Order: sequence, then structure tokens, then C-alpha cells
Amino acid sequence: MFYDQAHITVTGGKGGDGVVSFRRESMVPRGGPDGGNGGRGGDVVLVVNRHLNTLNAFQYRRLFNAADGRNGRGKDQTGRSGKDLFVEVPPGTVVRDASTGAVLGDLTADDMQLIVARGGRGGRGNARFATPSNQAPQMAENGAPGETRELELELKLIADIGIVGLPNAGKSTLLSVLTAARPKIGDYPFTTLHPNLGVAQIDANRTVILADIPGLIEGASEGVGLGHEFLRHIERTRVLIHVMNGLSDDLPADYQTIQAELKAFGHALDSKPQVLALNKCDLPDAQAAYDLYCTSENAPPVFQDCIAISAATGMNVQLLLQRAVRLLDQLPTPEVENSEPELTLPEDNTSIEIRREGGGFRVNSPMLIQRVETTRWDLDEAVQRFQRLLERSGVAAALEQRGIKTGDTVYIGDYELEWTD
Repeated sequence: MFYDQAHITVTGGKGGDGVVSFRRESMVPRGGPDGGNGGRGGDVVLVVNRHLNTLNAFQYRRLFNAADGRNGRGKDQTGRSGKDLFVEVPPGTVVRDASTGAVLGDLTADDMQLIVARGGRGGRGNARFATPSNQAPQMAENGAPGETRELELELKLIADIGIVGLPNAGKSTLLSVLTAARPKIGDYPFTTLHPNLGVAQIDANRTVILADIPGLIEGASEGVGLGHEFLRHIERTRVLIHVMNGLSDDLPADYQTIQAELKAFGHALDSKPQVLALNKCDLPDAQAAYDLYCTSENAPPVFQDCIAISAATGMNVQLLLQRAVRLLDQLPTPEVENSEPELTLPEDNTSIEIRREGGGFRVNSPMLIQRVETTRWDLDEAVQRFQRLLERSGVAAALEQRGIKTGDTVYIGDYELEWTD
């Protein structure tokens, strides 16, 4: 199977915890705090591998977690940062946030990278909380959890030349003759159920990439047949070879069917330079059709530059390739994005919402959720610090106005806290 869409979940590594530690050496009775910070969690990074051309790997693995940071240690030792997780994708992968549909990146160049889930920061050790008034703090932080994202990956093949046409026109055979690709070939419609890529050698120093796009039918732009499943793969090709079946009963109608579907799909597909080829001209009926439609005085204008080929015997296939390459060379050089795309992350949200839930109150606040996750609840100073945050943020006063009583439960994120006076 050819997979060109995938849904995955990525999670950055959790930051390491800070520690409470004090310097212990002989002759140094008051060494002071020396608890180190936790290490930062690893990021999940998508990286382009030009040797890949499908998303098949994501059929079997859909959860990707980067490594957690290590905890801090005494003697002001910061924990080791978690290793980044690099996930390889083929060139042409479009990355979207599954919840919003926003495009996070369009990965086209080899080795291009995109951070899709950042690791959590490491918690601070007690050495970072020392002040003139508190020289021996019993205070540290947990590491923050890493980001979790649901992603939609969509592959749009990148090829210099795309081969299009109705089913059974001979596109796969042509690709196999021009390149080293070995697609499945048969004499019946829809043999090709997925795109095939091949590399054609033009000369000693140049190659071009060709893509055989599965056969289009009338209504493909509306999803009929293979439809949208593969029309998107034509978007990135720069020149099209339109292959027609020389044994067709109505060549003009076949031609118009393809052109109409390209135009209906949009994305300027119908404006791409095209080379028209009439296949199977090693057969008398196909040669007669070529003489009628392409060389006679009454030939339609669009057929006048048509090339008679036979993919089965190799007749004129190199001539066809050369013409397509000449069109390719006449196009402006596409711009290559060299800089690493930046992941747009949501801005810090300081909004606070309070509502009743069960026998208590639910506090929705991204800022408080982050703080509650990093608070060391086993340390009295850390708990007191969080209580002061509730007072400064106005949450404590808001809860009291709503009638909160001692013993009521306050829900913040995944935490349940008991309210005390």
C-alpha cells in the first residue's frame, strides 16, 4: 500500500526535577544550598530524508516521545538534557496541527527540519532560590512536561515531470522505460493504484525525477475514482507529460477529460507546461489515429505538437523526454527554502476561568496549570509559594467570592487540591 496521509501524536520530553541539596564538607559547617537544576526535555523534530517517498512507516508507529531530562544533583550539577527525537519524513510532507488545521511546515528540501513538540524546561534546584533573607531554602521545582501535539501529515510528491492520462494509457510502461522504476503493469484500468517515482538519466551530470500519477477519470476533481487521493501529487510537478491511448475511440474527448479535471481541481494544474504524447503507435490503428488527429490539415490545434510514441517498444520515448526537459529548462528556477522553518507556538495565555465542578471548583488557567505541574508538593516552601501565587493572581479572592469553604476541592489541570483557610 502507498500511504500519503498519516495521523501521529508527538510529545516532547519532560524536564528533569530540581533537587534540594546542601554543601557538606568538613570544616564548612554552613556550606549553603547547592541543589542543581533538572535538564531540559528533548524535542520531537521532523527531518526530511530524500530516500523516502511514502509515509508507510507511520502505519505501524504513531506515537513519538522524546527523552526526558535527567534530575539535577548536588554540587550545583545540572541534569543532562533529554535527547531530541528525530522522525524521518519524505520530501514534500506538509505538516498540520490536527486540532486547528493550521500548517506548521512544508518540508521540501533534504535534511530540512521542523520542531513539532518542544521538551519541558528543567525544574530549578534550591540553589536558585537562595536570597539574603532565606539562605537555606527548602525549595525546588519539578520539571515541566513536554508539549503534546496531534499532527496530520500529508505527502505531495516532488517530481520534475509528472505523467498524467486516463487509465490504461500506458503511463506506467513509459515510466519504466524512461527510468529504473519497476511499477506494476497490466492491460486493464486502474492497474496503478499509487504514484510511482523514477529517476531518468539525462547526461553524465544530470538526472530528472518523473512521477507516474494514477489514471484520472471524469469527475476526479470531485473525488470520483482515485480523485483527490492523487491529484494533489501533481501540484509540485513542474512539467506534465500527457499520455493518450492511441487505441481510444474518441481522442479529443479523452484529451478534454484530463484538461477539465486539472482545471477543476485548481492549484494552477491546467497552466503547467505540457507535452502531448500518443501512445501505442507501434500498432496500425494507433498510427492511423495519429495521422488523423495530429498530422492532417484538419487536426485540432492542441494535437499539432503531439509526439507519436510506443512505450512498449521504446519508439520516440527519448524524444518525448528531451522535449519535456527543454520545457523544464525554460521555467524559472524554483526558490529553495534554506532556513529552518519555525514552529508557531501559541502565545502565553494568562486568562483565568473559574466554574463549579462536582463538589468543588475548576480553575482553567494555562499559567496555573504549568505552575501546579512544576510545584514540589512534598516541600512546604514550594506549597507556600504556590499559595502566594493564587493570592497574587486573584484566584484566591475569586474563589472566596464564590463561596469556597475549607475542605472543598479545587481542580487545576489533572491536580485536585484541598482548600484550607
